[in-house]
Amino acid sequence: MSRGVPAHLKVLALVGFMLVVVATPREWFAAYAIFLMVLVAVGVAARVRPGWVLKRMVVETPFVVFAVLMPFIAQGPRVDVLGLSLSESGLLSAWGLLAKGTLGVIAGLLLAATTTPQELVRGLERLRLPQQLVQIMAFMVRYLEVVTDEMRRMAVARASRGFVARNPRHWPVLARSVGALFIRSFERGERVHLAMVSRGYTGRMPSMDGVERG
Repeated sequence: MSRGVPAHLKVLALVGFMLVVVATPREWFAAYAIFLMVLVAVGVAARVRPGWVLKRMVVETPFVVFAVLMPFIAQGPRVDVLGLSLSESGLLSAWGLLAKGTLGVIAGLLLAATTTPQELVRGLERLRLPQQLVQIMAFMVRYLEVVTDEMRRMAVARASRGFVARNPRHWPVLARSVGALFIRSFERGERVHLAMVSRGYTGRMPSMDGVERG
């Protein structure tokens, strides 16, 4: 995924790659090695640092935890591994989940590393995705930083009052903060929508390429 490739082609490549990965049987181990080599080659060509990718692969943690548990809880024939009785089908399922999930995460991170949010939205427009969906994504790109700043200010306000989350007893305070942030974001969205309607918004917006979509 070179940085010079149009965003809509990158999205199509990502979707096609993931369809192939998902459709590949778990027993085709060599195929997964080839998939990984393809991603490594793309990362090298795009000059994406391995450390950048590895640091962000933490999002895969829930899948890793579930995959680790599968050999213990799955039914069927058992096999001894390092003194542990594990399910053969569970081991194969865990391998498939980890392999496909890891490849998907790496591919998505490569797309994110080589494509700005604005380019991605323009690419989705080029692919003729529903206008409402593109608008939602565009507003997410626009206001994500605003919401992040609001969350940072709330954290500073809690810290200035001596609050430090040390144990589960402090979770209710964090939960109320999340609820307050949601309400503020919802109200901000309502105000933005009213402002847009007052300026003639009818459910369609100019394309990010500068051409009105038909």
